[in-house]
Amino acid sequence: MKTQRPIVAEEEEHRVLQFRPRNPALVPGWRRDLNGSAQRADAQPEPNDLSRYERPREAPDDFRHRMLANIAAFAFTVALTAIGIWLAMSIADLRRTQDCVLLGRRDCVRITAPSI
Repeated sequence: MKTQRPIVAEEEEHRVLQFRPRNPALVPGWRRDLNGSAQRADAQPEPNDLSRYERPREAPDDFRHRMLANIAAFAFTVALTAIGIWLAMSIADLRRTQDCVLLGRRDCVRITAPSI
């Protein structure tokens, strides 16, 4: 069996190299714009709007249909909220009446007097 001997290193093998991070602002021919992104110095700046993400449309928007759909969605949401509130109140009233009956009381049911 061979014995392993430690490798003797020379002075040149243990040299520390300093790496500089890439910074496009420091590279010749590049510049930074106001947003902080790097661009070539000879490149035309792009507009800061969303026009580059727009797609051509087949038909123009139908704003009347969109408004009617929004109104219908709002009415449905209001109706659903009203039904939920009514249901919660009726369940609370039923629970109150049931607790009263289970305690053995006799005057649990509310009697409305007719107005004359």
